[in-house]
Amino acid sequence: MSGPVLGDDGLARCPWGAGDEEMQAYHDTEWGVPAVGETAYFERLTLEAFQSGLSWRTILRKRPAFRAAFDGFDVERVAAYDDGDRARLMADAGIVRNRAKIDAVIVNAGATVAMRDGEGLAALIERHRPAPAPPGPRTTSDLLPTTPESVALSKALKKAGFAFVGPTTMHALMEALGIVDDHLVGCHRRGAAG
Repeated sequence: MSGPVLGDDGLARCPWGAGDEEMQAYHDTEWGVPAVGETAYFERLTLEAFQSGLSWRTILRKRPAFRAAFDGFDVERVAAYDDGDRARLMADAGIVRNRAKIDAVIVNAGATVAMRDGEGLAALIERHRPAPAPPGPRTTSDLLPTTPESVALSKALKKAGFAFVGPTTMHALMEALGIVDDHLVGCHRRGAAG
């Protein structure tokens, strides 16, 4: 159990964001900041799925390679991937080479395209925004791996044909998008976005 950590710059941060410069920059400028547009939501969904079972630092460091490998997360292009693309991705040492996750990205791209005639991916995710729960987590032990909203989002996405969208992964997505503000109380980013 730990609370915010004071950095050399005098700013308090969530413990995971007080380490190396890369994690600090992600914590300070991206985590908890709303995304704009289908591509941004699809990228975040994809990266959270790849992170499952790995450290976020690993995914963050590989993010440029993921963007290149998946055509900038252009859903139409990814939805059209074939066996040749799957083989190319499995041979790409710059990304996480997990066949089930790669297949899920392609399936999820197709599901995202199919949702365009309805509410769309971003609207479906945003629809699961919980009511604010002040005062918020004070220590890391106050953080929850899932919430009723992340469970409901997982079910809604699975119903829409998505894969690798379990409740824990969806809670991480909701945190990353600022739908849930899990910056610790006392962190300089708490309440800054979302």
